[in-house]
Amino acid sequence: MSLFNVSGFLNTMSGAMSGIDGFLQMGGPVLVAIALLLLVMWTLLFERMWFFKTTLRSELNQALTQWQSRSDHQSLRAHQVREAIISQVSLKIDAGLSMIKTLVALAPLLGLLGTVTGMIGVFDVLAMNGGGDVKSMSAGVSKATIPTMAGMVAALSGVFGNTYVSRMANREKQLLADRLILKHA
Repeated sequence: MSLFNVSGFLNTMSGAMSGIDGFLQMGGPVLVAIALLLLVMWTLLFERMWFFKTTLRSELNQALTQWQSRSDHQSLRAHQVREAIISQVSLKIDAGLSMIKTLVALAPLLGLLGTVTGMIGVFDVLAMNGGGDVKSMSAGVSKATIPTMAGMVAALSGVFGNTYVSRMANREKQLLADRLILKHA
């Protein structure tokens, strides 16, 4: 019976892969670029989420310990040290966020590139056959619209992910600044 389950799973996976391959063929080569962009973007997003849930705690504790080990919290030098500590941790918190924003902005542009390449195919059919070959023209229109949709979906998912991660980053930076209090005389 377990052999039957494995066989069913493999058949399901094979069907899914052929469906994905068919979708990629309908959208043209730009769709592969959008898929790679989406993979890189979400890898970076998950890395940032992982960083916030694991590594950041030790970074924050280390910064807090460094600040609390100082005897002077009032002088101009203390203010500069506090700003330096916040800046160092902020750099670690913000690592990769600009790349994520860039990939989010690039996704719809790749979709538009797919639109242009698909429409070039439609114009080629029109130039060769006139307006009589509707089936060939519809394939070009498909290659024009699918990448546009994929680019917009990729960008939209990236906007949600980027908003979530950016809010986490801003919150953590503000919490750090609040914890590194300056003692007044």
